[in-house]
Amino acid sequence: MFKRIIKFSGKLLNRMFRKKISIKIGFYGPPNAGKTSIANKICKDWTGEEIGVVSRIPHETRHVQFKEKVEINFKGKTLTFKMVDTPGIATKIDYEDFLHYGVKKSEAKKRAKEATQGIIESIQWLDDMDAVVVVLDASENPYSQVNITIIGNLVARKIPILIVANKIDLRKADIKKIQAAFPEYKVVGISAKEGTNLDGFYAELFELAKRT
Repeated sequence: MFKRIIKFSGKLLNRMFRKKISIKIGFYGPPNAGKTSIANKICKDWTGEEIGVVSRIPHETRHVQFKEKVEINFKGKTLTFKMVDTPGIATKIDYEDFLHYGVKKSEAKKRAKEATQGIIESIQWLDDMDAVVVVLDASENPYSQVNITIIGNLVARKIPILIVANKIDLRKADIKKIQAAFPEYKVVGISAKEGTNLDGFYAELFELAKRT
């Protein structure tokens, strides 16, 4: 009986302190939306190191990468979490898409294979996420099969979501379209490239963490 009480108490304590010691936040979205750019900005500002490589070629990030402990201090509050940056989600990957960027055929086929495996890996990691930041390109049409698939997977798993409309520095950027596409979720507009509205993003990140 005593052992059962100890075991129950241990589980209760784990639940009470889980948000402080084991929160995992994943960055998901379509290719080239700016997931790694945002992750790099956060890591550079708060840990002094970047998390991954960024380029104009789609699927530059082809494997899940993470920082084990990222601590953000914002307006007197502290958020510590494991940051998980994932490959861009796509419904189809063709090696020929890489050829347009000057990538050689053999390398293009290798990248396509790795990117496909990276998507599978990203979906598998969803089961380990406490919350997810969905990064979308504010200058692109949000009503895409990829975006709907990503949101659908998160809803099915009941994972708290924050949508980031990145690249608001672009002339074609339209946050209202993203808000209209996903009205049930909070949407915050930023520019990872220009560092625009990062304070607004950090404020919403803290709110997201509260919902885990």
